[in-house]
Amino acid sequence: MPKQVDHESRRRQIADAVCRLADERGLEGVTLRDVAARAEVSMGAVQRCFRTKEEMLVFALTHIGERVAARVTSRLVESPAQSARTALGHAATEVSLLREEHRAEARVWLAFVAQAAVSPSLAEILRANYAELQTVFSRLVGEAATGADPDREARTLLALTDGLTSHVLIGHLSSTAALDVLDGHLHRLWGESVN
Repeated sequence: MPKQVDHESRRRQIADAVCRLADERGLEGVTLRDVAARAEVSMGAVQRCFRTKEEMLVFALTHIGERVAARVTSRLVESPAQSARTALGHAATEVSLLREEHRAEARVWLAFVAQAAVSPSLAEILRANYAELQTVFSRLVGEAATGADPDREARTLLALTDGLTSHVLIGHLSSTAALDVLDGHLHRLWGESVN
């Protein structure tokens, strides 16, 4: 009797292999053959899951976006009594990928952001991810009743988190310094003085 394969599980296994390779070599170093070897599956298995490399990359980017969104959601629901201000700080910290345990994910995310500049299908996924995050950020800014324009502040915060991720990855800022910048921005957003 042939072995039954969980198709979605196999696709996630391959997406994880894509991410590990992209972390080591950038997206230009991701080949179907290397992905198959890293995922410990045959080339045929990769090709049954994904017709093209582009389709595989789109799935991998979606997979990363889902992981980040799940962490944001988890941070927002783990303490339902937290204020909108605290929730926004937690969410922004998760999105910025500044902690050491998220460094590999940050490198992969930025590799996808760079590739999306020339890949409409990747750009579409990123726009959807950013729109979803902007909605959450905007809602939290609005709930904090700061008098600020929630949509503009949400866009600003998303741009800041991506920028801080880049600055940490290239060594311009330490994680601690980047978190300090993020914290200072949030304090100013709430109209609080920053020491």
